[in-house]
Amino acid sequence: MKKRILTAAAVGCALFLTTGLTAMAETKTVHMGDREIEVEVTDIGKSGTFTYWSAFTGDSATWEQERVDAFNEAYADLGISVDVQYVPDGAGINNGKLLSAIAGGTAPDLLITDNPTSAYQYAAEGCFAPLDGILEDIELDVSDFYDGCKDVMYYDGTCYLVPQDTNVIMLYYRPDLAAEAGLDPDNPPTNVEELDAWADALTVQEDDGSYSRFGLIPWLDSGDDAFVLPFIFGADPYLADEGRIDLTSDQMVNYMTWIQSYAKKYDPEKINAFTSGLGGMFSPDHAFMTGKVAMTFTGNWFTEALRQYAPDVEYRVCPVPVPEGGRVKSSSFGCNVFAIPEGTSEEQAELAALYIKFCEQGSVNEDNFAQWRSIPVIDAAFDDVSLTKNGDEIYALEREIAASPENGIPALCAVSAELSTQFQNLRQTLIYNTDLDPAAELKTLEDQMNAML
Repeated sequence: MKKRILTAAAVGCALFLTTGLTAMAETKTVHMGDREIEVEVTDIGKSGTFTYWSAFTGDSATWEQERVDAFNEAYADLGISVDVQYVPDGAGINNGKLLSAIAGGTAPDLLITDNPTSAYQYAAEGCFAPLDGILEDIELDVSDFYDGCKDVMYYDGTCYLVPQDTNVIMLYYRPDLAAEAGLDPDNPPTNVEELDAWADALTVQEDDGSYSRFGLIPWLDSGDDAFVLPFIFGADPYLADEGRIDLTSDQMVNYMTWIQSYAKKYDPEKINAFTSGLGGMFSPDHAFMTGKVAMTFTGNWFTEALRQYAPDVEYRVCPVPVPEGGRVKSSSFGCNVFAIPEGTSEEQAELAALYIKFCEQGSVNEDNFAQWRSIPVIDAAFDDVSLTKNGDEIYALEREIAASPENGIPALCAVSAELSTQFQNLRQTLIYNTDLDPAAELKTLEDQMNAML
């Protein structure tokens, strides 16, 4: 099946390189939800309906439907429309549905996924069509995107993925609980030593040995992602220049040792018992909202969860504290990315690319940015966002973090998905088997993954 995909991808490459469109743009006013917005509409002299798989669910799916409706309204006079389907598990990337659809010739013309790591592996395996030519033809200039976003856009010098927006990871903390513990909420931790001290001071253990509050559970929320914290702590899981996976750097070993230190100190079984009944991020029972966890690593989207489910809870954010050698005031980028599956016809791909361009517009993203505090993929676009104009302090911090030249999307390679899964499994093993040596276990996994690579 892989041979079939790769062969078709080569044909697709030739197809896109020979595309020659003449794009003409005009501005229209359309409805998006209960707003009227101005959008740019690009006429490529073609019409038709294209299919689109969206990974979004819940409130995000509601917003997605609003922009689909706005696109259809904007392009109605040109006879162009999009038919959207909401496909769980990352638009079929996480459960094999997309791969089966590509192999069977029933894939959508366009998709968006919230799993950029796996999407990158799909690109490396020839599952997506190259986009350079068609993006140039419709005059979507991606040269100004953050360099950290370009990590996921290009494989072997060719663009296969386009980020819709991006996010940054921060440390959320409860100032009320910090003050209660004798800490200064105005001076949050800036390095790992201070973070550990805060975690210890904010942890409450009862007389029977159980815990009623943890200061920090490092593998909760975004801390559970495979390489978010290792990257911010300074590790580079994949060395692109050398073409190899590196899980045995000092930074990576120090990260895993640090994770294991929390398991040793607080007992993983007690932590597991404590977290087993807690609610998810979009739940009023989330540990941070109920005060059962005083600090957590997560992204800008958590501000909306707090607004919805815990509006009376005071919270603050700061950059993720890092050890020596870490990426100070930096973040791994989390992106929702667009892709056009291999096998999409030339005409359908051209129409699908118009939706990508449509969704990059600030007017279309305004509600997304305002609600989720997501950020543009280029710095200059911040100035057009209402949160910037209104002087939102958290959004200003996000912009500062996003501007770091050390940002990026880690571990992007031809075995990205498997590497992430195996790394998470190893971390879980080390949490529950604290006698194991992190360096030795990481070396074993490194050798296995390099062999697969």
